[in-house]
Amino acid sequence: MRAAARELGIAQPAITRSIQELERELGVPLFERKARGVIPTAMGDAFIRRARSVRSELVRARDEIEQLRGMAHGSVRVVLSMVPHMALLPHALRPFRIRYPNVHLDIIDAVFPTVASEMNDGTIDCYIGPPPERLPDGLVTEKLFDNTRVILGRKGHPLAQAKSLRELVNAEWVTTSITAKAEHELGPLFQQHRLRPPKLVLQAHSALTLIVSLIYSDLLTMLPVQWTHFQLTRDALQTIEVAEQLPAPPICIIRRAGLPLTPAAEHFCDLMRRASAHVAPRGAKQARPVTTRSRR
Repeated sequence: MRAAARELGIAQPAITRSIQELERELGVPLFERKARGVIPTAMGDAFIRRARSVRSELVRARDEIEQLRGMAHGSVRVVLSMVPHMALLPHALRPFRIRYPNVHLDIIDAVFPTVASEMNDGTIDCYIGPPPERLPDGLVTEKLFDNTRVILGRKGHPLAQAKSLRELVNAEWVTTSITAKAEHELGPLFQQHRLRPPKLVLQAHSALTLIVSLIYSDLLTMLPVQWTHFQLTRDALQTIEVAEQLPAPPICIIRRAGLPLTPAAEHFCDLMRRASAHVAPRGAKQARPVTTRSRR
């Protein structure tokens, strides 16, 4: 409570009275008093989630009004998975900075499962990357393009000449955090071809971890084809050309339903849409901008 008072620049008794008045109005305790401070009750946690969402919308309302007035201030907070980082952001960053030079762009490198709660409470404008298996309530998705994957290892990998997954059953693998469980990323593919489950020895939660672990070991991984085109990885990694098809999740924009983005955030998404028209893998279907809402 003392730390909160210092942060807000008001007296601690005023904070205590405000909390007590709020608890009387709601008819429930929001905090549990402990010797070393207070912790939220279950109802307090629910109220905090809603309060964060309200606060985020107030900030966006201010930014939207200023941007509509021609005052290009505020911030845009987006989450990009690896594919948009590599294939879309290079085409969008410069024109966005030209159009909104004074807007602070906050870009988070992550996949949907790690930011689902922030998407729900409105602290993130949008997410661009592979969608979750089930879209949470209150969100809407727009597919940019379908995708495909390849198997990658370091240059000169001992299995570089393999022509099928069967020849890779004894390999060790590194997976990403695109799925809630690492085995769900490769397991179904091997099972589909009646092969024993792959040996997963490392799960990477960042592109840097993935790159380092591939270059400095004999680990293999299965990644979107855009990794083979990206300047920083195309010369360090080698594609293992297997005969099997390796489908990948589509790349989508996910945002909250019923609440418009600020002009700056919408402009960023539009630039990413334009960029996607040029990077869809050969043979993959370029999607029309059709949105899908989650079912309540």
